[in-house]
Amino acid sequence: MLVVAATCLLLCVALAVRSQDSRAAEYRSKANFLATFPSFVDWPESAFTSAQSPFLICVRGDFSFGTSLAELARRASPHGRRVEVRWVHQDQELRNCHIAFVSRSESKRYAKLLQLLEGTGVLTVGETENFLGAGGAVSFYFEHETLQFEVNLIAADTAHLRISSRLLALARHVVSKTGAGKG
Repeated sequence: MLVVAATCLLLCVALAVRSQDSRAAEYRSKANFLATFPSFVDWPESAFTSAQSPFLICVRGDFSFGTSLAELARRASPHGRRVEVRWVHQDQELRNCHIAFVSRSESKRYAKLLQLLEGTGVLTVGETENFLGAGGAVSFYFEHETLQFEVNLIAADTAHLRISSRLLALARHVVSKTGAGKG
């Protein structure tokens, strides 16, 4: 009986560690994607105050992969610009960003946040199933231990952003004006 109990305990610990490893991998993948996205998106000139202005990646809500994102962003220089990461606490601050990552903790506020950012030149990125439907541009999800993403070109167009065909080719699903999308 003691052997069975010990085996069950070890199995539970192994599953918890695997779950933690999986979650850590998910966070690293999200951080990597966010730090890489600026290389595959064209913003209007008006989105930057000067040629030296950095890309601002802002996060609203719970932010479990902040350290990973900050480390990756430090090494990135898309379009010759450095990348800064900010954790914003006021909704209005998101309007000054180039990428706004909206955490799942803010899912009940998607409509308000996305309406605030509509047409502002901000690439909105979320991590829940209903983010694109609410008007977000990019949504992450984990499938078979691999980070996937979907793109809403309607939202990107409204934000005056051009997403590279190379990035779109990697997307699991693309929503477009014609209604036809990859997926």
